[in-house]
Amino acid sequence: MAAAFAFACLHGSTRYGARALVTFIVVCLLVSNIMENMSILTGFPFGHYYYTANLGPKLFLVPLLIGPAYFGTGYVAWTLANVVLDEADRRRDIASVVGLPLIAAFIMTAWDVCFDPTLSTVARDWIWQNGGGYFGVPLVNFLGWYLTVFLIYQVFAVYLAGSPGTVKADQPRTYWYQAVLFFFIIAVGYPAAYLGGHNVPVTDATGAVWRTGDIYETAAIVSIYTLLFVSVLSFLKIARWEHADGAPRRGSR
Repeated sequence: MAAAFAFACLHGSTRYGARALVTFIVVCLLVSNIMENMSILTGFPFGHYYYTANLGPKLFLVPLLIGPAYFGTGYVAWTLANVVLDEADRRRDIASVVGLPLIAAFIMTAWDVCFDPTLSTVARDWIWQNGGGYFGVPLVNFLGWYLTVFLIYQVFAVYLAGSPGTVKADQPRTYWYQAVLFFFIIAVGYPAAYLGGHNVPVTDATGAVWRTGDIYETAAIVSIYTLLFVSVLSFLKIARWEHADGAPRRGSR
């Protein structure tokens, strides 16, 4: 999480500058904390769960580490969505202003699909009180994740659209490859965990018994066909961009 947060700060300031990046951070911290506290209290939007003491001090009912985690990996997912949509953050049409948050939210939620059963059912960093069909995690969690990160991205996209000159254009290929590489490293962590993981029974809050080997294997499968797919797609998109003086150009493809 610390590496993702540091990378997002350094990489993001290059394109957006300090003011816009601080805006992104503040939106992540506020929206994520509000939505998570609301869900713990009411069950909306993620479902009924609570955090254990594993993740340290909390802001109200949510660990302080959660907000920075949303920002760190959330920024990388946003950047890869930006690659897929050929720098939609530079355009102000509705398809770009809404489309970029939609795609970024899918990428970010795919990450949650990979890690949630491991960190909840296995590590017990948080507990799903009513269990769920995905190794103890309910479907509503992933719907809530998508809604939450979409709101974060949408607020930031509207901010950029209303702030001409904020987005600094024409970063070199290496700038974009850095984000792809970082996301690739996140993605390969799940197949690696499967190869080195153990296989023992674990019980969720409802008494349902799962096997850790199945959880690690499923996370590896999901990662290969979502996170790794997005990494490869982004790499190929960047490689095909036309360049002049080392900076990408969005001419013919």
